[in-house]
Amino acid sequence: MINELDLIDWSSMNHAYGPADEIPGWLRAMASMDRSVGDGALSDFYGAVHHQGDVYVCTTASLPFLFALADDPVTPDRASVVELLVSIGRHAVERCMYDYAGEMGYAGSAVVVRERADAFVSYAADDDPAVRRAAVEGLGLFIDDAGRAAGLLRDRMSAERGARERLPIVEAMATLALRLPEATETATAWFDGLAGDVTTEPVVRLAAVVQRARCAPDLIDEELVPTAIGLLRRIPVVVKEGPEGGGNGCGTAVAGSATGAGSVTDAEADAHSGVEPESEAVSEAGAAPGVGSQPRDPARTAPEIASPTAPQPAPGVPPQVLAAFEDLDRSQLVHSPATPLLRALHEVLDSRVPERSALLAEQLDSPHPGVRHDAIRMAKEVMTSWRGDHTALLTRLADRLVTNDPYTAAEVAEALRSVAPIAEPAREPLAEFVEVQRTAHGPEVWAMPDPSVRRAHQQAVMALARLGDPRALPSLLVALDTGVDAWRAVQVAASLSAAAGQLVPRLCRELERFERSPEQSDMGVSALLSALGRLGDASAVPVIAETVTAAMRSVQWPTAATALNALAAFGPTGAPALGVIRGVTGTHDPAVRVAAAGALWAIEGRPEEVLPLLEDLLDSHCKHEAVDVLGRIGPAASRVVPRLRRMLTAGYEWTRVHAATALWDIGGPDEAPQVLEILLDAWRTNEFTANNVIACLDRMGPAAAPAVPLVRSELARPRRGGRFHGVENDEELQRVSRAFLLRHG
Repeated sequence: MINELDLIDWSSMNHAYGPADEIPGWLRAMASMDRSVGDGALSDFYGAVHHQGDVYVCTTASLPFLFALADDPVTPDRASVVELLVSIGRHAVERCMYDYAGEMGYAGSAVVVRERADAFVSYAADDDPAVRRAAVEGLGLFIDDAGRAAGLLRDRMSAERGARERLPIVEAMATLALRLPEATETATAWFDGLAGDVTTEPVVRLAAVVQRARCAPDLIDEELVPTAIGLLRRIPVVVKEGPEGGGNGCGTAVAGSATGAGSVTDAEADAHSGVEPESEAVSEAGAAPGVGSQPRDPARTAPEIASPTAPQPAPGVPPQVLAAFEDLDRSQLVHSPATPLLRALHEVLDSRVPERSALLAEQLDSPHPGVRHDAIRMAKEVMTSWRGDHTALLTRLADRLVTNDPYTAAEVAEALRSVAPIAEPAREPLAEFVEVQRTAHGPEVWAMPDPSVRRAHQQAVMALARLGDPRALPSLLVALDTGVDAWRAVQVAASLSAAAGQLVPRLCRELERFERSPEQSDMGVSALLSALGRLGDASAVPVIAETVTAAMRSVQWPTAATALNALAAFGPTGAPALGVIRGVTGTHDPAVRVAAAGALWAIEGRPEEVLPLLEDLLDSHCKHEAVDVLGRIGPAASRVVPRLRRMLTAGYEWTRVHAATALWDIGGPDEAPQVLEILLDAWRTNEFTANNVIACLDRMGPAAAPAVPLVRSELARPRRGGRFHGVENDEELQRVSRAFLLRHG
């Protein structure tokens, strides 16, 4: 088959990055005896021909050659080729089942893998256990005879020993039942038998419980979580010493692992949990470095908790960008074999927040370091997605802030920072952690070389600052004085308004760097300007005004607009900047002009000067911002009422919301009927408008009484709402909604 590659007109097809001419070379390289060559070709193929799960016509054309590689016993890495075939087939079959396949190759690939389903039967019985693990999912995906597929999976379960081989079989049975409803009854009965079999590994029994719930969510009862917790407790803990004889900073209990120095062998560990250990953390996507879209192997986990080596900053790459990629990499790591199962269980439980909280309490108290660590992100997901009293969960999270485990402590602190509006129960543990670190490592621990300790401290300080706690200040000052990760300190500085006298001079110094080199625009300038505006210390006004001038000189329109918005936050105390502001009102950039108009209004409040500027912007792409300033002007802007009424018929609900809000603020009760109709319709149409809508309804007083049922309905829903469903926006939405209902009885 490989020799027939040149018979295909690859140049007539395209992959993610252009013509598919490279495919023959990649396929030939996959057969190379040089492992590095084969791995590189596989990575390139994934990145272009199966990019982020996409399936193209050229992907379909590649399938016969991939099957030939998988069939050939001398192919060096057959398991990876089989894994690739399964991934292509999975994405193709699922897209054809649930979505229109379009002009890409989904439909063609689905046909090919189904026609070659017996190949996966052969691979699933291969002598190589890695090939078997990679192939078994195909039995649930590609065989359309439900009875035959279920029988094959049962046979594989009987033939395999060890959880690493058996876990994919349990998942494949669930895949089959979810794809072919006629297999559901057989699958659920099999899951029940497996879950109750005391001779089976606890992690496999847990998998059976979870997959049964996935396949039969209507049959979930109050015993599901206690059963799962009981099985989770039965998963053995293998105790080992860390490489330095003292563990890895996250405790010495390691789930299912005997890697490195220790008192048990790999075989002994496998006898306990059935999951072969890995030497390092791997991504949940199962990808080797540089392989962007390989499917997850649920058995590839990191039993030890250790901070990955921090990459060296690339020249010219902003630290914020580097940090974002590091966070993305961390979010994909799996530290326990039970993690995929527990995540699946949380997905099944969905809105059952009390049950999920009980499960998370068990996870966070687990003797398995990996289970505890991976529970942190799951806890964050519950708190950021669902409303309720999360005090107990926050307290348990805070208990994981221990100084001898900076890797996990950093994850906890980051989670607490992300839910700052509800994180009050964690205030004292955060403060204690920060102080202990400063005592142990010195006052400049924020900037210390150890990346693990530094990250833990920085995240805890940022979380504490978000709570407005002054105990975060010393470390923020270290950041701004040393320049080490100062951008992180800038993100939270505005939360410490009482310390403006110490923070503002330092923030201004940072801002002056931009003024000196505006052509080297720093993506942190917006955060600096926002922080200075929120802190409100008038000593910053001249520096911000100079930033406007420097930004205009270097044609940095977004920075100029942000600086003008910061000046508006000062109100009348921003008067020293009026000359600079007036000097940019005639620029051709709409964002700068509307920001200048807003600043003029906030500082001087002269409608006769500001109204003409704003009227000229009502047909620009910044019309929403212009309308908002008109609303702040109020009745003095009555001459724009006819234009605002016309905007109520716009096709975009956000335009209607901004116009309706301004119309109420300008026209008052006379505009109430149409304003109310527009606002309620927009809320029902797009829930992201809720914060804007409820803020206006709250100002409308008795005229907004008809909105009471919708507001009550909003408060009754368990899932977070508001703009982007963020915690801060949702908490504000709830607060204003409750106040609204109190006033309306």
